[in-house]
Amino acid sequence: MTTDAQEPTLTIDELAARAGVTVRTVRFYGTKGLLPPPEIGPRRVGHYGREHLARLELIEELQRQGMTLAAIERYLRQLPPDLSAHDLAIHRAVVASWAPDTVETMTRAELERRAGRPLTDADAERLTAMDVVRPGNGAYDVDLGLLRLGVRLLDVPVSQEAILAARKVLIEHSRAAAHELAQLFRGEVSERGPRDVKSLSAHMHPLVVQALLTTFQRSLKEELGEWLAESGTG
Repeated sequence: MTTDAQEPTLTIDELAARAGVTVRTVRFYGTKGLLPPPEIGPRRVGHYGREHLARLELIEELQRQGMTLAAIERYLRQLPPDLSAHDLAIHRAVVASWAPDTVETMTRAELERRAGRPLTDADAERLTAMDVVRPGNGAYDVDLGLLRLGVRLLDVPVSQEAILAARKVLIEHSRAAAHELAQLFRGEVSERGPRDVKSLSAHMHPLVVQALLTTFQRSLKEELGEWLAESGTG
């Protein structure tokens, strides 16, 4: 696994397993220049780090959105070359936010393959509590838009109760913000024609989502910074 110092310690097999793809896929992306080359260690074994995993997950998300390899190459070229795993994860979150609600029914083995790791019964119960999966008839209905997030939350050192409480806070406040913004923009087009209403909706949707994500990210960074400073660990 990757250390806190983000040293590249994943083999290609481990990287592929963590991302839920095949080794062949990883090598293919590498030959296309979509993934930076690994660091070569003893015995000429390549080692990958968190940035490789985050970039691979971003590529997979872009593909799920229907982007061609050429379009993905153009997208990645526009990104700064030194983006951290955290920044790449933010990009993937933005891309994933545009995915339609997709639920697939799959076996436990397929769920673990998509998750990129083995899942204990306790893990499956936590994913169920977070409404990421819904078990039934020997299979699972899986919300693909939430699966990656749910799997990562399995390793967060907070209680299940705290995660569910956080989910409730996010849902309540995001719905309130969406309602107030919709009312605001509705007033802007109340006396205009249907074409203007449709145009405003098409333009404002992506802009509002980006603005909300950026504002929340900065606010959360400030809150966490203050908390770390108060606790003496900043």
